[in-house]
Amino acid sequence: MAYINKNSYLNKNSLNTRKADIQPLKDTIQELLKAYRIQGKVDQAHVIASWEKIMGKGIAIKTKELYFQDRKLFVNLTSASLKHELVMSKTRVIELINQEIGHEFILEVVFL
Repeated sequence: MAYINKNSYLNKNSLNTRKADIQPLKDTIQELLKAYRIQGKVDQAHVIASWEKIMGKGIAIKTKELYFQDRKLFVNLTSASLKHELVMSKTRVIELINQEIGHEFILEVVFL
């Protein structure tokens, strides 16, 4: 007479069904950010925290303030000559920011 261990049978089935429910943590967090509609705020915080990394220390030192409105980044600078240089390379600044974020987040940059 052969005996079947019911516990081992149940464990194998429960493992198979759980594997279908397993999802990478990154995907889960992104779904939560979308569900609570806070992905934009997280991206804004990422840009502000990474500003020195994106633009370099020299520009970061001369940056007075960063703020966002309708996917536009407003950058308040203390140097008029730096403002003029950055206005000339606006598209490159947008590319650098969006590259750091990982998707198209900023549509326009306004230097003040």
